[in-house]
Amino acid sequence: MLSVKNLEVHYGMIKAIKDVSFEVNQGEVIALIGANGAGKTTILHTVSGLLQPSRGQVIFEGKDITRIPAHKIVSLGMAHVPEGRRVFSQLTVLENLKLGAYTRKDKGEMEETLKMIYGRFPRLEERKNQIAGTLSGGEQQMLAMGRALMSHPRIILMDEPSMGLSPIFVEEVFKIIRDISATGTTVLLVEQNAKKALTIADRAYVLETGNITLEGEADKLMNDESVKKAYLGE
Repeated sequence: MLSVKNLEVHYGMIKAIKDVSFEVNQGEVIALIGANGAGKTTILHTVSGLLQPSRGQVIFEGKDITRIPAHKIVSLGMAHVPEGRRVFSQLTVLENLKLGAYTRKDKGEMEETLKMIYGRFPRLEERKNQIAGTLSGGEQQMLAMGRALMSHPRIILMDEPSMGLSPIFVEEVFKIIRDISATGTTVLLVEQNAKKALTIADRAYVLETGNITLEGEADKLMNDESVKKAYLGE
């Protein structure tokens, strides 16, 4: 479904991503794990069109999207839940959700999706007229996920969804990711909490200073001694 080939990304003179290649198949949950500064967020930004690579290709469902702007990539079926949630803090919950559907033309379908999102995130319905900036961190994360789902994506990119959340909200967020996957939506997940990411992923890639150093089935990586030592605190 998604193929990243020989990707290189520079910030000025610094090469942040060095010849990275990976694949995501339809319906999978793929985790990208690694330390802070390894380049995980840069990869997501490049895949979703927010950054331009200096070399390499991003192929989505057979189409080369490497040079396509981010807002057009959304309409192709890709959504991005950014690190730090990035909700529109001065707008209501409902206004944030409707902005997530800006690429959709059929208002009836949009209302159906809104009902589905309220079913999955009952808190958002309870707070639909509340200003988004007044929500808790966990509620803002749910809003960011709900907003992405409003575009009815075939693949959703999630950047550090558990960051800064209480343990209860972390559990809830990972349950939601599992539910999203169960409905057939493909998930590419960047997550600092490697143990949690590997428990819900099908496969994973380990990133170190801009290079993929390890890849494989998530349960096998969970038992890999180097992964245990570096990322699982074991």
